[in-house]
Amino acid sequence: MDLLNHLALGFTTAATAVNLFYCLVGVFLGTAIGVLPGLGPVATIAMLLPVTFGLEPVTALIMLAGIFYGAQYGGSTTAILVNLPGESSSVVTALDGYKMARQGRAGIALATAAIASFFAGTACTFLIALAAPPLSEVALQFGPADYFSLMVLGLVASIVLASGSLLHALGMIILGLLLGLIGTDVNSGLPRFSFDLPELADGVNFVVVAMGVFGLGEIIANLHDQSDRSLALTRITSLMPTREDWKRMIAPILRGTALGSALGILPGGGAMLSSFAAYSLEKKVSRHSAEFGKGAIEGVAAPEAANNAGAQASFIPMLTLGIPSNPVMALMIGALIMHGIQPGPSVMTEQPALFWGLVVSMWIGNLFLLVLNLPLIGLWVRMISVPYHLLFPAILVFCAIGVFSLANTQFDVYFMALFGVLGYLFRKLDCEPAPMMLGFILGPMMEEFLRRALLMSKGNPLVFVTRPISAALLVISAVALVAVLLPALRRKREEAFQE
Repeated sequence: MDLLNHLALGFTTAATAVNLFYCLVGVFLGTAIGVLPGLGPVATIAMLLPVTFGLEPVTALIMLAGIFYGAQYGGSTTAILVNLPGESSSVVTALDGYKMARQGRAGIALATAAIASFFAGTACTFLIALAAPPLSEVALQFGPADYFSLMVLGLVASIVLASGSLLHALGMIILGLLLGLIGTDVNSGLPRFSFDLPELADGVNFVVVAMGVFGLGEIIANLHDQSDRSLALTRITSLMPTREDWKRMIAPILRGTALGSALGILPGGGAMLSSFAAYSLEKKVSRHSAEFGKGAIEGVAAPEAANNAGAQASFIPMLTLGIPSNPVMALMIGALIMHGIQPGPSVMTEQPALFWGLVVSMWIGNLFLLVLNLPLIGLWVRMISVPYHLLFPAILVFCAIGVFSLANTQFDVYFMALFGVLGYLFRKLDCEPAPMMLGFILGPMMEEFLRRALLMSKGNPLVFVTRPISAALLVISAVALVAVLLPALRRKREEAFQE
């Protein structure tokens, strides 16, 4: 009964004219940036954070969330029609989706992606509504030591699940933690690592870092390595799957949704890991495994369901624990803080309209996406053909204006440019920037909870192993780290990401 009352409150909040409008704006922008290779939800959300200052917190979050899960829809369109994934999570979709398009079945592939995405998004939103209240109640029992250990687990998981070298992932985590230490110490009031620059007295703004690393870094990388965009076809015919197509896609959609929901909750997981895992699983269990890579409809249905489920499941730890499981959730937490809301389990009790309004808006947003994607396929096709050299100047200008508006200082613009160059170097060195962003967001929070725990225990470090919850989280962290360091598992992990 409580769940129905909560959902009724959420519907009342999400169904206002303003929130419906910004939900539509969010999913439309998400689809557009998913369609356009070279953009992504992280850079777009980072650029739009300053715009949300004038909005109500729930309206801002509804729009930003729509951009995130809308991008998963849009990425599949480019992957299928151009063999150029607009989103990293759509890399797997391109394997069979583009082959289907070359066989004259582009409409079927696009419809399959839309149907799988809609079902997964709807089911996963229901999962959020069911799982969030009990998880939030459990989280209210957490003490400072437990929160510190939970964040340690989050950082370890981001190392374990990051692609490429483990050493690179560890280095990026440490770099993020160090960046988080810059600024004024809250206890002593003394500046730390600010190099006597007054602009760094309050620390490095996470919007500046995110926009530089993910926005400008992506632009530089795309200008350095521009891919040729050749459409698989100029006209799309039937969008209606046949009865045989339905029979082959239903089970993969269900499996992809379940797997994506489970992996999306993990720190460092989310849409990309879910889509890769779903494709690998489907290739092993499908009766048509020989067709994979040649135009199998299962190769589109499973990863598209998984990446949308993974994207929306990542809201669970963010909303219930205040822990970001990926860079987008880190930006969502930043948006909450900017609007004066402390992330964590108290959000559900202190801001129920915001929490449940955001949850219900995901159902509405997924419905908008289903209505938008297929009828507007002609628009998305035309957007794909826009030359990148016409897009990036506008993106650069928008980034500079957004960053300058944060504190009306040129210093932030220069700093964004510096992180843009670093973001490009990270890509050239195969250093995934996501662990750095998680370390940057979690670092100050970890320090705060570490100090609280030691103050409450009168300086006794054993508090982290004597509290059952904290000890269990640290044991899980240690087991995960040791397991991934084993030579056999490390080889398999690297081979899986290379595939």
